[in-house]
This record gives sequence, structure tokens and C-alpha cells, in this order.
Amino acid sequence: MNTFLSKLTIVLFLISFLNLPAQVKTKELKAKDIPTDIKYEGTLKKAIQWEDKAGYHIVILAETGIYINKDLPHESEGRDAELYAYHFLDAEDLIVQVWKVFDYIHDCELDIEASFIENTLGVTDLNKDESPEIWIMYKKVCHGDVSPSEMKIIMYENAKKYAMRGENKIQYGDDDAIGGEYILDKSFEKGPSVFRAFAIELWNKNILQKWD
Repeated sequence: MNTFLSKLTIVLFLISFLNLPAQVKTKELKAKDIPTDIKYEGTLKKAIQWEDKAGYHIVILAETGIYINKDLPHESEGRDAELYAYHFLDAEDLIVQVWKVFDYIHDCELDIEASFIENTLGVTDLNKDESPEIWIMYKKVCHGDVSPSEMKIIMYENAKKYAMRGENKIQYGDDDAIGGEYILDKSFEKGPSVFRAFAIELWNKNILQKWD
């Protein structure tokens, strides 16, 4: 009986292990580790690297923080904040930019933010096709009250973009909350179900912002 239970435990463990999201192992890079041929805008927030049959991949997240972009027209004394995400591929000593994400808040006189959400940058192979999915998540807002921020998940598989857009949830007090809605784009709706499930799980893990 004990032997049977032991074997059953092992089988259940293996099943649960196989059902886990296929996380691709990455290495975090510091600014000095990024090849000089790679150019990016903003201040580095995070960079990761991994290798597969296509070559060496580098993903960079960068933010400007709050500032005044003098290259843009301003109708007021508003400020700006921008964020950038890049995917570079180094294949046989030729570095190419696979994709770039750019988003911003412009000319805001109120409280302003455009920032990546911590610990959400990730690389997976959920559908096990050996083409990595790269996940980034960020929020941006210009407001002067306790209201939700615009929130997005962007995922790329090769050059194909998937997007989940909505707003975070603001909780004030013990029970009251506003926000939290989202919309999946057509790529997510028509793509593999594991992509949608992972996106919704990532969203729900990072949806809540509490106000006292």
C-alpha cells in the first residue's frame, strides 16, 4: 500500500510538473554587459539574455522617468514620461532589432507615471514550439485623483504581437474597489488557449493597487 501511494505521488508530481508553464531560463544583464552595438532610449530598468537555436536574444526595458521632452509641443506646463522595450537578436555576430515597444504620457500637469511593473518580464514557450514568447507588462497614467491606471500586457512570439489592455484595480477601504477590466486583442482571442490563460493569470497577479 505504501509503495502504491509512493508511486501515485510520483505520478501526480510529474503530471503537475508537465503542466507548469514552460519558463525559458534567462540571465539578467547590467548596463555594462549590453553590447555597444545595441542602442536604446531611456534609462535601463532591466535587461535579460538567453540563447537558443536562432542565436543570442537580449530584451531591454527602459524608462525616461518624469521630464519635459523639449522635442514635443506643450500646450501647458505639463511633463512627459516614456517607456521603451526592445528585443535584439545576435545571430552570427549580426545584431538585429526584432521589435520595439514605445508608449508614453505627454503634457500632463497632474500626477504622471509610465513604468514597467516589477517582476513581470518573462520568457516562456507555453505551446512548446521552440519559439519563445516574451512578456512585458506596464502601466501609465495622468491623473489628479484616486483612479485606475491604464495597464497593458504585450507579448511577442517572434514578430507577432499579442496585447491585453485595460486598467488596474484600485482598492480603498476594506471592500470598495474600482477598475480591473481588460480586453484581449484578436491575436490572443485566436491564438493558443495557453497564451490567454497565462496572460489572465499575469494580469490578476498584478492588478491590485491599494489606497489607504
